[in-house]
Amino acid sequence: MSTPVPSGPASAAASAAASAAEFARASVVVEQALALAPLIDGHNDWAWECRQSRDYSVEGLEHGLATDTDIERLRAGRVGAQFWSVYVSDDHAGADAVQGTLEQIDWVYRLAARYPDDFGIALSAADVEAARAAGRIASLLGAEGGHSLNDSPAVLRMFARLGVRYLTLTHVHNTSWADSGTDEPVHGGLAARGRDYVRELNRLGMLVDLSHVSPATAHAALDTTDSPVIFSHSCCLALSDHPRNVPDDVLRRLAANGGVIMLTFVPQFLSAGHSVWFEGDQAAPAPVVTLSDVADHVEHARRVAGVAHIGLGGDFDGTDEFPVGLEGVDGYPALLGELARRGWPAADLAALAGANVLRVLRETDAAFAAAGQAASGASVPLFVR
Repeated sequence: MSTPVPSGPASAAASAAASAAEFARASVVVEQALALAPLIDGHNDWAWECRQSRDYSVEGLEHGLATDTDIERLRAGRVGAQFWSVYVSDDHAGADAVQGTLEQIDWVYRLAARYPDDFGIALSAADVEAARAAGRIASLLGAEGGHSLNDSPAVLRMFARLGVRYLTLTHVHNTSWADSGTDEPVHGGLAARGRDYVRELNRLGMLVDLSHVSPATAHAALDTTDSPVIFSHSCCLALSDHPRNVPDDVLRRLAANGGVIMLTFVPQFLSAGHSVWFEGDQAAPAPVVTLSDVADHVEHARRVAGVAHIGLGGDFDGTDEFPVGLEGVDGYPALLGELARRGWPAADLAALAGANVLRVLRETDAAFAAAGQAASGASVPLFVR
């Protein structure tokens, strides 16, 4: 005799109980992961948003904002460290781009000074760990786009002195020395001067950020760098054919390089259907994109690059729409919970959340310190042309 299958209210109650138990188990795994490593996000444009809508004010940022980010939601999202994008769009050029980037850097420093219980400026992996121990959100700086340099190695060196930890080589358009993924190629990747910039970034202990660049530029940078690279906010081309996404042949190189792709939450990068809608007639409703789509990209990157080479870079306040369930910076635990329900152990979640990027920072810091000691008392060659 077969065992009767429960149906009706009893079946629904059993299903609800099983679902609740699964969510509870996933929550435990997420807590275990966040005890192992801080959640480090690779890219947030709050500084730009506050330039556009608040005239760079740092007042009243605690809660209840129309932006994707505020202090209350950062805390709810368990964010332990944030790379704040110090960005101006690449229709700003020359000295205007440099000034705009400096204003963004100033905003981050003023943010940390205004809310010292919540933020601490971080220039190194050790600073990230110290901020975490003090219960603060470590605030790192990342410059988005080589146009911000006005093609000046001296400006790059001054950004490094101000604590900028990465440079995204391009933004939407090519620079005079590197091809963007969303522009017509003119350099075949990196020009000779672009390779010089990569070497100077290495020498300065700054991370080479390959989000926004073309695949040829990414390969050229990987051929040139002697340090791990990052993609601060990118997705996987194999799942969505968008020029901002990273092809598998580049992802496969991250293991040998030691670098990290930080998966982003931008709907048009996550879904080919949403990209078509975004670029075309928006009269119809946008295709729905959810945190499950983000999880799919994360899992693809883990399969191709390896679990030691993945991270998160939401791009909050950098685009208008976000996946259902990830509408603001408070959404990270929901994404980690989705992955836990897919069977991810705490160690893998910790690697994704922040341990991998912290390792890249730590290795870069150590290499920079060692190079400085080796060069002590010697003439250090500078890229000055």
